Amino acid sequence: MSYADTLFIQMCKDILEHGTDTRGEKVRPTWPDGQKAYTIKKFGVVNRYDLSKEFPAITLRKTYIKSAIDEILWIWQKKSNNVHDLNSHIWDEWADEDGSIGKAYGYQLGVKHQYKEGMMDQVDRVLYDLKENPYSRRIMTNLYVHEDLHEMNLYPCAYSMTFNVTDGRLNAVLNQRSQDVLAANNWNVVQYAALVYMFAQVSNLLPGELVHVIADAHIYDRHVPIIRELISRPTYPAPTVKLNPDVKNFYDFTVDDFIIENYVTGPQVTDIPIAI
Repeated sequence: MSYADTLFIQMCKDILEHGTDTRGEKVRPTWPDGQKAYTIKKFGVVNRYDLSKEFPAITLRKTYIKSAIDEILWIWQKKSNNVHDLNSHIWDEWADEDGSIGKAYGYQLGVKHQYKEGMMDQVDRVLYDLKENPYSRRIMTNLYVHEDLHEMNLYPCAYSMTFNVTDGRLNAVLNQRSQDVLAANNWNVVQYAALVYMFAQVSNLLPGELVHVIADAHIYDRHVPIIRELISRPTYPAPTVKLNPDVKNFYDFTVDDFIIENYVTGPQVTDIPIAI
């Protein structure tokens, strides 16, 4: 069993058994048919993944690892806010007629700021510090820029990363304000695990821990039977995920530099209804 499976199953059971039902409350999301989308939720969920032991992909169903990595490169490497730069279509419903999602995600990472060392964007600042000041306690990023929220087509869900080097290993804390557990949980975990792998390699570090903090972890009402079936499935060992060791510059990585082996999973869950 992948340890990611263990955490996912425990989290889902905890939400279903001890969470708070929002039915009857004033909620924003709706289903495509116009019905209000209620959830069962838990506040302050924290999951820890030791990336030195295994890559945290669940095996209950397949997570499309390379598609997840393509999206994280779209945000962190291309620093794009245009869906035409992305190979999947998961952001299409939030894009305008030109493909833009507004001043969100990659846009914020590409904005340059003045530091003592000169002008840098947030990604370049992280890469600089991991090489020059690896034991700094100030290596972090933030996408939740209040002055630009009115120009974002979707407020950032995964909004902040804090990096910390301990004993030669790169650790990271991912802060997320809200998460649709069925649709997005392992997708986000895989993405940011891959980001830690890449940052560690180009900084001559080893991957350490990924700590995932979710303020509002929720299962939508129409997802409950899907989740119950999903967490009852057999599980398998975690896949082996390796990086092309020849890549030394973060901006040179492509999805093809990830080698994924022995990824055995249960059947895919299809036609998941998405609340908007």
